[in-house]
Amino acid sequence: MSKILGVDLGTANTFIYMKGKGIILRTPSVVAIDKDTRDVVAVGRAARRMLGKTPEGILAYRPLKNGVIADFDVTAKMLRTFFEMTDAISFFSRPVVIVCIPYGVTEVEKRAVEDVIFEAGARSVALIEEPLAAAIGTGLKVGGPRGSMIVDIGGGTTEVAVMSLGGIVASHSVRTAGDALDDAIVNYMRSEKDIIIGDITAEHLKTRIGSAHPSADKKDRYEEVFGRGLRSGRAASALITSADTREAMHDELEEIVRAIKTTLEDTPPELSSDIYDNGITLTGGGAHLSGIGTLIRSKTGIRVNLAHNPFESVCAGIGRVIESEKMMGDLLKYRGK
Repeated sequence: MSKILGVDLGTANTFIYMKGKGIILRTPSVVAIDKDTRDVVAVGRAARRMLGKTPEGILAYRPLKNGVIADFDVTAKMLRTFFEMTDAISFFSRPVVIVCIPYGVTEVEKRAVEDVIFEAGARSVALIEEPLAAAIGTGLKVGGPRGSMIVDIGGGTTEVAVMSLGGIVASHSVRTAGDALDDAIVNYMRSEKDIIIGDITAEHLKTRIGSAHPSADKKDRYEEVFGRGLRSGRAASALITSADTREAMHDELEEIVRAIKTTLEDTPPELSSDIYDNGITLTGGGAHLSGIGTLIRSKTGIRVNLAHNPFESVCAGIGRVIESEKMMGDLLKYRGK
């Protein structure tokens, strides 16, 4: 009997849910390959530890960019390995896969996701929009007539959506999210501190002392950062504070706020009052950024509620759909191979 999987194929991380077992895999969406043969050397956490440290013949990178597939073959190999790690594929059976996609992607991008899942070994594939899955995963009652708003800040995209009666009424997606915030810190360190750091170091700074609002600045808190001097080319260090990270990420955070405001402007008046009453639900890995909820509330005047487990909301939502025959029938359309 074929196993049914839910896959949150994210730019930064991949989560896999198996029907009857829950979330069975949480791992970075990173692959290390042999440059000559294109064979997979490592995937997931092992590959992530290799980022920026590989010898000449090995390349470690993320095969997805801004929520869409950038390298088809390597993404398929990565997913195939993940399926094998979870025993979802056997000689006699291939899984049924439900995978999320960013809202508003093109038909070509949708087809690429379906094809890469088939290439990884699936028997049939169904797509579900990421904001809808995230809302279901956070427990929002999207099937009723009351409006709900969710902001999902992932690795490659930020998805903003207002939902009612089981569908998306208004939505806006921007390719500014966790990775863009990391890049902003890298650029700030280069231009303001004259030091070159890598993405992993930038992510560490964002997680440890990152600040989206002055009220979240950690007083007397700073990090000593090590990298390469921009001018000297030698090992160098610099101090960075919470306020520095806020300054570094300012433009990217403003773009996320603009996406929220645009979606609110596109929301029918009948649903706007529901959102003001219920608040905005914040989820995704970016929801952990200190002060992000305060920033959104100060810019919109609407209460912000942090999801219980924002990192896993999308996969949890796909899981709820998988476990409900009614939602499976109402929300999903399958393509077989």
